[in-house]
Amino acid sequence: MEKLRETLRVRKERAILVAAVLGGGRDGDDLAELTALAESAGAVVVDRFQQKVHAINPTTYIGKGKADRLKGRVKRFRADVVIFDNDLLPRQIRELEEIVEVKVLDRSELILDIFATRAKTKQAKLQVELAQLEYTYPRLTRMWSHLDSVAGAGGGTAAGAVGGIGTRGPGEQQLEIDRRLVSKRITQLKRELENVDRRRVREISRRKGLFKICIVGYTNAGKSTLLNALTDAEVVVEDRLFATLDTRTRKWKLTGGAEVLLSDTVGFIKNLPHQLVASFKATLEEAINADLLLHMVDISNPDALKQIESVNKVLAEIGCEGAPILDVFNKVDAVKRVGQLETLQTLHPDAVCISAKTGLGLEQLSEAVLARYKGGELLLRVATSQSNGKVQSFLRAYGRIIKEQYSDGSVLVDARLGRNQLTDLKRLGAEIEILS
Repeated sequence: MEKLRETLRVRKERAILVAAVLGGGRDGDDLAELTALAESAGAVVVDRFQQKVHAINPTTYIGKGKADRLKGRVKRFRADVVIFDNDLLPRQIRELEEIVEVKVLDRSELILDIFATRAKTKQAKLQVELAQLEYTYPRLTRMWSHLDSVAGAGGGTAAGAVGGIGTRGPGEQQLEIDRRLVSKRITQLKRELENVDRRRVREISRRKGLFKICIVGYTNAGKSTLLNALTDAEVVVEDRLFATLDTRTRKWKLTGGAEVLLSDTVGFIKNLPHQLVASFKATLEEAINADLLLHMVDISNPDALKQIESVNKVLAEIGCEGAPILDVFNKVDAVKRVGQLETLQTLHPDAVCISAKTGLGLEQLSEAVLARYKGGELLLRVATSQSNGKVQSFLRAYGRIIKEQYSDGSVLVDARLGRNQLTDLKRLGAEIEILS
């Protein structure tokens, strides 16, 4: 069994998916999302095996009898890999592989594998490698000896398919599965990512004068499509999970001419491995430091409500709990269950409904963001010298001038301006009186 992961050829692996449901079970199709994940990893799903268990078996998770039934299905469907929608202990994986005689992966390892194939930039590769090593470190038992000879992806290269799903990623750094070597590499990666963190913090600090917005949401909710629609960013858009791992930031001109910075970031998913959340801290820094989060929701997805809960859970985990959020219900043009849309609108009355693909509702989204950007509008009386053209230029760019009076080299301006822009106006040397 120790050689199972070495002998697989580079090809579309035939996968059987397993969901072990504890107790009363869950509603809906528990394997729909795992199917999408497996297909994203390059597998061909040949069978789906859902089982209710009264208690988790410490040896095989699902029990010896169910494991034997699974072995029969593996042979019948000529499967190469069994993927569990649960997180398994190393000994459970080892025992299951002994019984079914093919490779066994759990949900976390599958997600980590997908991230390995998506990583393109140096930063993303470092983050994925760190997450994989931290996942592997406590599992350094004899069942991981396959990594002694796996070439590995080195971060998503063509060679990464060697060994199939679950063996791609840092590979070369794991030639010797030894706790000391892995621990040393983890320390090295953390140092490199700390440098990335510092650079990211410096980049964000240079943007202090601009209002920062970050798009967050469940994977494949349409974040990159929205970024393209609002900023002409020309980001590659793909209908697959975790298509984007790197943050992209572009300028967005709102209704009325105000300019903000708009970023998208990695998509979230339920039960996202905590190793990924930790290692992607630099990427998620955009969300942590944003003035406003746009929470994208695929409203056409039957599990939209559960996805909202999953995203909120991850946001809380990275320190964004309580951050200003504007819910954006995307793909309204694809909604088939009107009742679901009405229910979610009742629960989230301030949400903006859009279709990033067709452009429907984008003007309303811009207006809603502008209102958040202003933080409420004030009527001001602003006094400055006529030579200080920056004040008048600022008021024309970010506010609405109602009246101007010129006398003896000074100018008195009545204008409406957002509360959030008062600080910037004061920096320009204006005397400000709030009228209402």
